Amino acid sequence: MNQSIKFVDTNNSQFFATIKSRVDHYFQSNNISKTANGLMVFKTILYLTLFVSFYFLILFEVFSPWGSLLLAIGLGATMSFIGFNICHDALHGSYSKKQWVNESLGYIFNLIGANVYIWKITHNKVHHTYTNIMGHDGDLDVAPGLIRVSKDEEKKPIHRYQHIYAFFLYSLASISWFFRKDYVKFFQKRIGAHVNNHPKIEYFNLFFYKIVYYGMYIIIPLVVMDIAWWQFLIGYLAMNFTMGLVLGLVFQLAHLVEETHIPHPKEDENIEEPWAAHQMRTTANFARKSKLAAFVCGGLNFQVEHHLFPRICHIHYPAISEIVKETAHEFDLPYHDNETFYSALKSHYYFLKKAAQAA
Repeated sequence: MNQSIKFVDTNNSQFFATIKSRVDHYFQSNNISKTANGLMVFKTILYLTLFVSFYFLILFEVFSPWGSLLLAIGLGATMSFIGFNICHDALHGSYSKKQWVNESLGYIFNLIGANVYIWKITHNKVHHTYTNIMGHDGDLDVAPGLIRVSKDEEKKPIHRYQHIYAFFLYSLASISWFFRKDYVKFFQKRIGAHVNNHPKIEYFNLFFYKIVYYGMYIIIPLVVMDIAWWQFLIGYLAMNFTMGLVLGLVFQLAHLVEETHIPHPKEDENIEEPWAAHQMRTTANFARKSKLAAFVCGGLNFQVEHHLFPRICHIHYPAISEIVKETAHEFDLPYHDNETFYSALKSHYYFLKKAAQAA
């Protein structure tokens, strides 16, 4: 399925208008900008400093091979945190009121392996519009053929173990993304309902920035460092396994847990509710009260707030989450909220188990 579908507000719901008014009032009454604040700038400087430090400490072999291995793991985690905290907001245009700032910070995404242009299509346009809708939201293709998330997908004997092996596959997420996913998405005819018709410059950008990535993390280390190829391979895989696992877990806990809904509209059907109500049914938060989770996840643990207000910097999500929660309950809409990271992880585990068994 790839035809565009519509959200039909049959009850003339005022949910989004109400919640938008209340959130706007919060910022206006407190004289707060919806973009980055001092804490956000601190996070940006911290994560970029760690990234540069880890990279060059590894490259110049300042520590022993075991020390460099730990730094590679730290580099992988830091690259994830940069994606979550800096690039994600910048590419949504929510980091700064100045577009050149958003574009500059967004292009860091290319330096950690992903393609900015394809991300804006798959994430900003497709995922945020058709969240969790089979045949439209490409994020549901977690590992095609290996992980089953819907009863509409083919059921295979191996799926009965997916709640166990899925977590290993998540650790391969960044390698798959940087070496396969971007190319596949770029050259396929459609991404969900979006018809690909790329500007010529994006063909250049795709290959140019991939070469930059391969140069930074493969060619330069092999040329500069006095290590065997197998030592490099262990370090490179450790970096990517860490990055992939962090990316995979955080993204899956936002939409694939027991409480979230996965609509299966037929080709002639629309979604019989407003877009904002659909977001409430298909999206979940986790560890909302944890300052640590908020600091490292870049607001992705406030996925409900992010899907409703992607143009608001994530640094403000903890403050507006109670407004969102109270308004959702007022309109008899769900507010999915796993209290801890562990409870969300457990819910995802059971989601995978049930999805494998679904008739």
